Amino acid sequence: MEGAHENPAECSSSAPSSEEPAGSARGPEVLPREESEGCARPLDAAPKKLCGYLSKFGGKGPIRGWKSRWFFYDEKKCHLYYSRTAQDANPLDSIDLSSAVFDCKADAEEGTFEIKTPSRVITLKSKRKQSWRNSCALCKRPPGLWVWRLPCSPHLPCPWPFRTFPSSILELKYRKDPADSPKPTPKSSLTANLIQKAKRQNTTFPLFAEGLTRTRTAQEKVLALEQQVLMLTKELKSQKELVRILHKALEAAQQEKRASSAYLAAAEDKDRLELVRHKVRQIAELSRQVEALEQERESLAHTASLREQQLQELQRHVQLLMEKNQAKQQVICKLSEQVTRDFMQPPSQTPVPPEVADRDFLSQQEKMEHLKDDMEAYRTQNRFLNSEIHQVTKIWRRVAEKEKALLMKCAYLQAKNCQVESKYLAGLQRLQEAAEGECAELLRQLIQEALQCEAREALAEGVELSPVSEYDEYGFLTVPNYEMEDLKLLAKIQALEVHSHYLLAHEAVERPLRERWAALGDLAPSAELKQLLRAGVPREHRPRVWKWLIHLRVRHLQIPGRYQALLSQGQVRKHPAARQIELDLNRTFPNNKHFTCPTSSFPDKLRRVLLAFSWQNPTIGYCQGLNRLAAIALLVLEEEESAFWCLVAIVETIMPPDYYSKTLTSSQVDQRVLQDLLLEKLPRLMAHLGQHRVDLSFLTFNWFLVVFSDSLISNILLRVWDAFLYEGTKVIFRYALAIFKYNEEEILRLQDALEIYQYLRFFTKTICNSQKLMHIAFNDMNPFPMKQLQQLRTAHRERLEAELRELEQLKAEYLETRNSQGPAVPEGCTSEDEGEGEA
Repeated sequence: MEGAHENPAECSSSAPSSEEPAGSARGPEVLPREESEGCARPLDAAPKKLCGYLSKFGGKGPIRGWKSRWFFYDEKKCHLYYSRTAQDANPLDSIDLSSAVFDCKADAEEGTFEIKTPSRVITLKSKRKQSWRNSCALCKRPPGLWVWRLPCSPHLPCPWPFRTFPSSILELKYRKDPADSPKPTPKSSLTANLIQKAKRQNTTFPLFAEGLTRTRTAQEKVLALEQQVLMLTKELKSQKELVRILHKALEAAQQEKRASSAYLAAAEDKDRLELVRHKVRQIAELSRQVEALEQERESLAHTASLREQQLQELQRHVQLLMEKNQAKQQVICKLSEQVTRDFMQPPSQTPVPPEVADRDFLSQQEKMEHLKDDMEAYRTQNRFLNSEIHQVTKIWRRVAEKEKALLMKCAYLQAKNCQVESKYLAGLQRLQEAAEGECAELLRQLIQEALQCEAREALAEGVELSPVSEYDEYGFLTVPNYEMEDLKLLAKIQALEVHSHYLLAHEAVERPLRERWAALGDLAPSAELKQLLRAGVPREHRPRVWKWLIHLRVRHLQIPGRYQALLSQGQVRKHPAARQIELDLNRTFPNNKHFTCPTSSFPDKLRRVLLAFSWQNPTIGYCQGLNRLAAIALLVLEEEESAFWCLVAIVETIMPPDYYSKTLTSSQVDQRVLQDLLLEKLPRLMAHLGQHRVDLSFLTFNWFLVVFSDSLISNILLRVWDAFLYEGTKVIFRYALAIFKYNEEEILRLQDALEIYQYLRFFTKTICNSQKLMHIAFNDMNPFPMKQLQQLRTAHRERLEAELRELEQLKAEYLETRNSQGPAVPEGCTSEDEGEGEA
């Protein structure tokens, strides 16, 4: 205790003056240094009155700190009282020392110690070391309990912690001059000092020393002291960690205090509101970090569970191998025992007659000769059969190569036949347009025969062909059933040309493409995957690839059981769009057998998908065109839920917002962007169309809304969708430009607006070369930067919104003018009400 005194008079005179800071040490020392040294003695010899100033750590929240307090010790009650000043009559509080423990942290500030009672911990600080040591040594303890104080090493923090020991006291002395002592390492010096002090105390406690001498050697004492040092070191580390945690808590409290001070110091409400918003942003950022850490924790937990499963599987495998090994060991042991018994068993001693032995030898020799003859015969037969097999294998390989060449030649001839047949039909059509009278009738009959004839199924040799079938692999009619004869003829010509291109490209393009897809393995975004998707996905790989592409788009939206929950919601109450969905079901792909056959399950699947989406996205609900998007997804994926998430991916993640809203704002913007791109990429065509005042938006608006579902043949349409699901809306622009480029020369030859409109109605169905169209879209249309597309969209959206605002303003003005004029009836005219009354 600072400034400790022996009588009340001296205590009262030791109050801090105005010149000294609170908590400074004043007054004479109770124990001189010489008196405190020596052997330990009981605390009954302490002075009767102990008092002085100490700094006490206390307070609440951010205002915690050191405060100077006057302390005085009551020996009768064994209580330590404290007040603000020495002149205060009533103390602030007291500390019960009857069950207290004094403790000083090794890494604490010089002169800082703690008094620990069962109910609380009091932290005190003295700025004068000697007065603090004396006050601690003078503290009276209850009978049987004393204070043990360890010395301060010149290499370690001072003072050391206090501990209580029953019925004895061990008080070791400080070195008078640390410079006089050698300077070993901290651990060795501490061990040496403790051993020296333990030897010195033997003269004070003879019984204790005798017990140690009898039971322990000097080596055991050293080990015990080293163990105690290790324990104290561990405690020191734990206390340092506690200090670090408290320091972080203090920094957080100080930061909170600064924020609160800034909030209170703000002059205006908007400044305070900005501070609050800043706090809210910090909280949101911390929440995001917590969510990220939680996701990382879940991922690590999932990885740990997988590793645990792998470990269990390996353990089971090891157990199985150990069991197999044990079984093999048992078999080996049994065989070894049997071999040992056979060797140990003596041969039979029964003598064999010489005649019997000779007869057995001759029979064995004869059998051996027969076996040698059989072996030689088998060798000869084996050589003969091997040569026969070799010859047959060579013949089979030649036949296979020849068959492959014949099949390729047959496919080529069949493709040529399709081309000749399509040219024949085209020639008949042109002749029909120019012929009259009997020639026209004859040409009409020839055309009818050509339309009704079926492709031959086999040649004379019996080789199977691949004729033009009625439906393609996804159920679409290969030859659409048009009512007009001209359109029927064009559809037949188109089907023949498509089949011809397929046969010619099958070996050269399709087979290598299938091999590349088969060797691809696991899917991951890459330049190679992008090129493969642009070339098209084979049918056997398309469902798997589409599911992966859809998952990339909607993985943040997918919730297990979401589709079933939406269906259940639709069963509880009817959606307003249900009637329109029912009407559009019968209009969906009338040229596809899956949606026209009465026994097909596809219409019911399509109904459920569209109703689920209307509940999933109430802002859109249902828009005409969504039925075609969902139908394409159903034809490829065949699963309702997969088709539903495909529709969600297209509408909510790939297409821009408001694409399928009531205003179709984004759709109108894309039509204007397409006009700009056509002017840039195909200026000659646009000049020709502009000369005849042909507006392309009547055609292209539906292209963008349903992603060409009604326009292209299925073979080309699904290749467009392969790239569209991966790259997005830029693919639609590329293919729209490529379609016009593909037919540019045909359109330029038309010199009448009506002819142009009629040609544009079906010209997309005349596209049969998918490789040529893809090359135009992804090579001839370059460069095609996405940045340019975004800039055009932004500019046209601003113009369109301005036009819409102007229209709304004109509408409001018109309604206001109409209302101001009133529902006046012109003179001589009878109103509806008057006419009804007269009737």
